[in-house]
Amino acid sequence: MVEDNQIKAEVSPFAIRKGEIKTFDGQDGYVSMNQIVHKIDIGHITDIHFSIIELVNEFEFITSRQLFQMLTIKGVEIGSQDKLNNKLDSLVKSKILTRYFFNSDEGKGIYRIYCLEKMGKYLLGTREIECKWQQSDNTKPVAMIKKRLAGNQVLIAYLQKVKVFDRYIVKPALKAKTLAKVFKASGGNVKLTKNNKSINFLFEVIRREDNWQNKLVEKMKFYKDFYDNFVPMDSGFETLPQLILVCEDEKHMAETFKELTINKIEFSNMNLYYTTDLRQVNESLEKSLTEFKLDKETNKYKANNVEIKLLG
Repeated sequence: MVEDNQIKAEVSPFAIRKGEIKTFDGQDGYVSMNQIVHKIDIGHITDIHFSIIELVNEFEFITSRQLFQMLTIKGVEIGSQDKLNNKLDSLVKSKILTRYFFNSDEGKGIYRIYCLEKMGKYLLGTREIECKWQQSDNTKPVAMIKKRLAGNQVLIAYLQKVKVFDRYIVKPALKAKTLAKVFKASGGNVKLTKNNKSINFLFEVIRREDNWQNKLVEKMKFYKDFYDNFVPMDSGFETLPQLILVCEDEKHMAETFKELTINKIEFSNMNLYYTTDLRQVNESLEKSLTEFKLDKETNKYKANNVEIKLLG
């Protein structure tokens, strides 16, 4: 597997590309439960396969590289990326998982995306593992899937690189009280703990999808409601969590800040931080965050990297 420090990409693989569509790369036809049970009985589907299915269920959409990283973190002996890919092929052929790739005007995507199939949900049910998947989930558009994949990358980066990492939640639910709206942070939540003191980071992933500026403003209105009316234990948080916007690239951070400024989305009780997909592959995350501050000399806002030793 290619390590983070070996990645030389200039454009995030999870950025939106022109004319992008999701293309099915799964298995057609019918597979019966009797066939699946037989494969389990003869050892063709093992506990390692179930570990893979559980991770796909937890993250909803995930790449094979991200699966390999998470299995390694959890101490599952998978051997190599090639061995994992063989197991994924087997699960796809058995219609336990399905698979997609992205096509665009720039060509075919370089990675596959895995998600559950109906048989996968049945198998998780046999082990009393909660699974909220429904078939319509696999019809989600490109932008929603890429937000999940970018969010996965952030969570994995914190798992691997931050010594004070405590735990994560893939899709944390928050409540905007005044608007009476429950919404989810698209990138996930990470809890960091040091010397018995904890801080939570909420990640909201922004993509340059169609009409992204208006979608951004509408989502940030929910966040503003949550933060403006926050009291301890709201949505399970003891203290105010830190919100971080995950953008496609450096320019996109500035574009996102501009939209929020124009629409007067401001937070009086928190400094809003920004980051990008490719900053997550740096060896350390200490300098991965940015904030926009008003320069008194020029009277213009300037992007400043924020050094946070806690992220080392």
